[in-house]
This record gives sequence, structure tokens and C-alpha cells, in this order.
Amino acid sequence: MKPIRVIGAGLAGCEAAWQAARLGVPVILCEMKPTRYSPAHKYPGFAELVCSNSLRSAQLSNAVGLLKEEMRRLGSLVIGCADQTQVPAGAALAVDRERFSDLITERIKENPLITVISEEVEEIPSDGVTVVATGPLTDGKMAGAISDLFGGDELSFFDAVAPIVEGDSVDLSVAYFASRYGKGEPTDYLNCPFTREEYDAFYEALLHAELAPLHDFDAEAQKELTVFEGCMPVEVMAKRGYDTLRYGPMKPIGLPDPRTGREPYAVVQLRRENAAGTMYNLVGFQTHLTYGEQKRVFGMIPGLRDASYVRFGVMHRNTYIHSPGRLSPQYETTSRTGLFFAGQMTGVEGYVESASSGLIAGVSAALRARGEKPTGFPASTVIGSLGHYVAEGTIGKFQPMNASFGLLTPLAYKVKGGKRKRNDEYANRSLEMIGELNARLFGDAEKEV
Repeated sequence: MKPIRVIGAGLAGCEAAWQAARLGVPVILCEMKPTRYSPAHKYPGFAELVCSNSLRSAQLSNAVGLLKEEMRRLGSLVIGCADQTQVPAGAALAVDRERFSDLITERIKENPLITVISEEVEEIPSDGVTVVATGPLTDGKMAGAISDLFGGDELSFFDAVAPIVEGDSVDLSVAYFASRYGKGEPTDYLNCPFTREEYDAFYEALLHAELAPLHDFDAEAQKELTVFEGCMPVEVMAKRGYDTLRYGPMKPIGLPDPRTGREPYAVVQLRRENAAGTMYNLVGFQTHLTYGEQKRVFGMIPGLRDASYVRFGVMHRNTYIHSPGRLSPQYETTSRTGLFFAGQMTGVEGYVESASSGLIAGVSAALRARGEKPTGFPASTVIGSLGHYVAEGTIGKFQPMNASFGLLTPLAYKVKGGKRKRNDEYANRSLEMIGELNARLFGDAEKEV
């Protein structure tokens, strides 16, 4: 059988190579380290964790915690090695990052079906089954090759997005549905109205909020981003003057509160992100505040005091494909059978999410190499829902996304007992499907890493 080629030995690439080998398909894994390092990487091992050493929540009532358990039951290399190198972190799964990288590197290099080649690949192979997993800092000739593959304008190099909150966590006794001047569907937007006193307090908090630290490569990206008004961080706009936000993203004109008949002093609009209305985007609130500060300061927005965040706002360098219509839920290109992408460049966000895309891409690539049709991962699982998000997007502009219960196929029944009980039902349904999927894909294959 002809080997498949995996380009990049990060989290996604290592997971893809491992899963393909589990299905009996030989793999050539190409990694440019130690010949060349990206601006973010320093350690010679595979699957290097650049920022935090945390893989986030380990609880099944949290979407990323459920995703990890799904992957664990599917025989994930990344999650298996994380479990073996974990360090105390409360309810989160955190790892000793060097031991984690070393263990993954060892497992990959010891696998008789995986051949590692240390070289920088600068173009996409024209034939054979390939998984491209070159990471969010992909640049140079490979970035050009990817851009050319998708038509030249379907590749972004910066990620500048506003926070997204769960729709049912917005206080509807405060917020109200309305589109500006009554145009469009009223349910497309939720509006959070401010009095002058509320705006004053919010404005002062925003002026003095803590910013997230910048890597050198992120700092350069942010310099370029702030040139464009549409990408300017909300905290930078606030520093331009007291009324800048009121004449910009917080403009109240055309949005009278139906309970008073008057326009509020200022307003934050939340735009619906999906047809089900489970997710809403804070319009114009791109930000570089720390996650903790976003929760604190944006919690001062009327109606968002108890908001649950699907993802926080980010502004950083991030090469990613505008994937809807260009990638399938199995991360295969719609224009070329046998060519897959994996990792953050597909439009997933986060360590675990990147590895999960590698798991699906690796399994799917192996099936293609065996002459079989890739298996569908259902959108009622977290791992499958991310693939469907990448393939289909949502109502608004496509942006990278973390694991979220808001992406899952909604339950067909109401659940009493609040959000925790609802999430437990999501988890029960998901893990039952993962068990069936695992048996179908791997049968008696080794489940333990």
C-alpha cells in the first residue's frame, strides 16, 4: 500500500499520523524542525505546546472536557500522552510540556508504520493521499501554495474576532430583540441598552483593563491589524475619546428600547451566529484583553452579567482557510479527493480542537488510502460538530471556533434541571455514539495509547 504523507508534526499532524497507522496504513511524516523553527517554536520535540500547558477543562459538563473524553475513547495519541504526563491543575488537564512532547515524539518514532523525515515541505504534493498540518504560523511558499489551491483569496493570516456568548445565557429581562431601523429580522440581533451611568462605569473599566501579553509575532500582527478600523480593538477605540464607542460599535441610533420607546444612551448589539440562535457575537468587540478581564468588563454590559462564553475575543497571528464549502466535515478538500487539512488552519481553535481535527483527518486519509469512503463523524458529538462547523460555517463571517455545546445538533427534547443537566444529556448522547463509532472504525484495534 502506498504511504500517505502528513506534513507537520504538531498536535494535529502527530494525531493524524498515529490514527492512520492504527488503521494499518504506512505514513511518511515530514517535520521541518530542527532544520527550521517557526517564530513560536523552540523545543526540538513534536507536538510542542507554545503558549499554555493546559488542555483546559476535564469535566464532561464542559464541551472541551467532553471532546477530550470522546478522543480518549477513540484512542487519541495526544490525549493518551497528556493523561500520562499531567500535572496538578484542579479541574483542568495540564501537562509537563517537555515530557508531553518527548512522549509523543517517542511514540511516533517507535511506530513501525511511521517514517519521519526532517525536511521543510514548501509545496502540496500533486498526487497521493496527503494531510497538510503545517500550523497557524504557516508562511512562505507553503502559505502561497495553500492560497493558490483555494483561489488566492480564501486564506487569512490574522485572527481578529469578538467574543461569542451562549444565547440562553443572555438576560432577556434586560436585552431586547431588534434590528436597526426595523430592517431585517428582529431576532437577528439582541441589544444590550446602557444608561449614561452604566456607560460611564463600563467606559472607565475598559480604559484600565488588563491586556493579554503579546508574543513577538503577535505584536507584529496587531500592528498591522490596528491599521484597519474594522479590526481595531474595542479598548483602543475607547482611548480615542469618551464618545468614540457611542458613535461606533455602541451606536444606539435606530434601536429604541420597546419597553421605553426611547433610544438608550449606548447599546451593544449581539448578532446571531447560527440558525438555532444558540450563539451570539458581540458586534465590533474585537479585543486583546485577557480572558479574565473580558469576563469581568464585558459582564458590566447590561444583560451579560451571567453570560457564558463560547469563545473569548482574540487578536493574533493565525493562518487559516475560509473553510466552508472548501473542506468537508472529514477535513478533505472538496476540489481534490485525498487531500486533507488538519489543525488550526482549518478553522478550529485550541490545542484539543486541533488534535481532534487531526484524528478525523488521519482516519479519513487512511480510509481513502485503503480505497474506502471516509466515515462521517456525527454533529451530535463534539468532535463531529467541529468538522461540520468547518465545512458549513454559520450565518456570519467564518471565524475560528473552539469546542462548544452550541455547535452540537440540539437535543430533540427539553431537559429540566438547568444548563448542567442539559450538558449531561449532550454528553450521554455523544459518548454512546462515540462507542458505536469506535467499534466500527477500529474493532479490536488497540484502544490504549
